Amino acid sequence: MKSDRLLSILLLLQTRGRVPAPELADRLEVSVRTIYRDVEALSAAGVPVYAERGRHGGIELLPGFRTDVTGLTADESRALFVLAAQGAHAALGLDAALGSALRKVMAALPAPHRPAAEVTSRRVLVDASRWKSGPRQAVDLDVLQDAVFSDRRLRLRYRHSGEPEPRTYTVDPYGLVAKAGVWYLVADRRGGPRLFRADRVHSARLLDEPVRRRAGVELADVWELLRRQVEERGNEVEVTVRVRRELLDMFRRMAAAQLTAPPEDDGASEWVTARLAYPVLRAVRQLLAFSDRVEILDPPEARAELLAGARSVAALYEQG
Repeated sequence: MKSDRLLSILLLLQTRGRVPAPELADRLEVSVRTIYRDVEALSAAGVPVYAERGRHGGIELLPGFRTDVTGLTADESRALFVLAAQGAHAALGLDAALGSALRKVMAALPAPHRPAAEVTSRRVLVDASRWKSGPRQAVDLDVLQDAVFSDRRLRLRYRHSGEPEPRTYTVDPYGLVAKAGVWYLVADRRGGPRLFRADRVHSARLLDEPVRRRAGVELADVWELLRRQVEERGNEVEVTVRVRRELLDMFRRMAAAQLTAPPEDDGASEWVTARLAYPVLRAVRQLLAFSDRVEILDPPEARAELLAGARSVAALYEQG
């Protein structure tokens, strides 16, 4: 609707300052001609907005003009009070700031929408952490935040999974991402995208050098590329197992990250077939936790690995 678009233009200009007309058109999915017509409509309504053409031109509000825009819809009001990833704000030291900001938003909401927003904050809770993920190492994000917001390079001492000692890297940060309760630093190393789990950073030191990001590349772009690489990596060990029916619900929960498809359940058989993927062969030893209620069917090397693990456990207890 045109009224929503006019409000969006006003908010963008108030936040960003001068914005080129093509950029506004792209963000609002309309033509540049429509943007100029909208600017004329805002001007006719008394908003001090003007347009400058040319290479360095754009659309801008007169200096000093501000407006308190409280024309939120009921759904928009409720959306502001659905708080995702409760631990994220605490990790960034923003818990108190978040509470203060929401109180200010509540005061600014149109009176008819306040009850719905308050009820939403008490009735809807989003916890992004996985079940039974176990205790996590405390994460100190202070230096990582400093690097991200000051646009400076970082020197990291970082321990990879399965390696006893950390390595040293010099990286160019794009930003921080919280996924399923885990914080990641997204950065370039020698011009290539890399992902670093914050809880594996042994130490981080801010360098005096300015960050060297690739031109035109944003955090969301790099994260999407890295996310796809993690989810679509093709060198995993694919394993076919059969699971006793009485264990199936627990198996689905505990092996959710490894399942590549829903288990093949006909609703009648004692055993249910499932397919999983592991990053390395040795990781199939996870299935020892299910004792004799999960059996590897294929590949043979995975069966051999699990047998070796079972023998190691047996030998350990036979010593006593």
